[in-house]
Amino acid sequence: MRVSVTVPATSANLGPGFDVFGLALELCNEVTIDTDEPPGVTWEGEGADELPTDGTDMVSAAIASVATSMEISLPPFSLHGVNRIPLQRGLGSSSAAAVAGVVLASRVFDLGIDGHSVEPADRDSYSVFANAAAIEGHPDNAAPASFGGFTVALSDGYVRRFDPHPALRPVVVVPTARVATDEARAALSDTVARADAVFNAGHAALMVEALTRDPALLRVALHDRLHEDTRLAFVPEVADVYAELRRSNVPVCVSGAGPTLLAFVMDDSTDITHELLGVSSDWRIWPLAARAEGFRVGHG
Repeated sequence: MRVSVTVPATSANLGPGFDVFGLALELCNEVTIDTDEPPGVTWEGEGADELPTDGTDMVSAAIASVATSMEISLPPFSLHGVNRIPLQRGLGSSSAAAVAGVVLASRVFDLGIDGHSVEPADRDSYSVFANAAAIEGHPDNAAPASFGGFTVALSDGYVRRFDPHPALRPVVVVPTARVATDEARAALSDTVARADAVFNAGHAALMVEALTRDPALLRVALHDRLHEDTRLAFVPEVADVYAELRRSNVPVCVSGAGPTLLAFVMDDSTDITHELLGVSSDWRIWPLAARAEGFRVGHG
């Protein structure tokens, strides 16, 4: 059996939607499993020279986790990944890998858990998200990677998917620096001021309207008081770029735990360039569409 799955990059938090909001982006990894080929794991693209090839990678781990939970013997398999999502940059590479592993396990074992419904009552269709989130630990990334679009993933497991507004023009600004998600999370305070909680609640509510119905509201809605300042402190050069985008009236947020920034171009008069940001050509500036679709399965 030979099965391939394509899974998108995701940007989580989206400013005030800390640990809840996520957006799928048109930047995808593709992973292929083949149970008829000699066992082994190979990679190309992003992280090809550093990802493990001994079966301890996130895709293989997710496949093994599903097999263990279902009490199924794992057959030998060949795994090959084409990676386009940068590692440890806040674009959901780990969640994409977890989703890929769960989907591939579903197909290899004919488990039927890789549908696309976002209603928790439909447990079969919901299981890709639920399994991937449990394995990788970030529901806010696993939700858009599974369902596509703009998602709201609650701590009780409920997910609501929305269609992103077609006029959204996301641009990711990817620095050369990396930030480990665990390190960035450990730096956050366990308590927040009431005024900051109220601020984020109001702006998060407005973000739903901005992302789905009125992108002009992004300039107002895309502000945070819970996590971004702490995360930007890890990478002063990124904090400078963030401030420059704000000065240029460009809505911007930290993507996930960072250090990547997610900006939104609001009109044709603004062009986000290396010159505008004052950064070297080593930084990557990618205009990316929001992706309506989550993972996609193929054969052959």
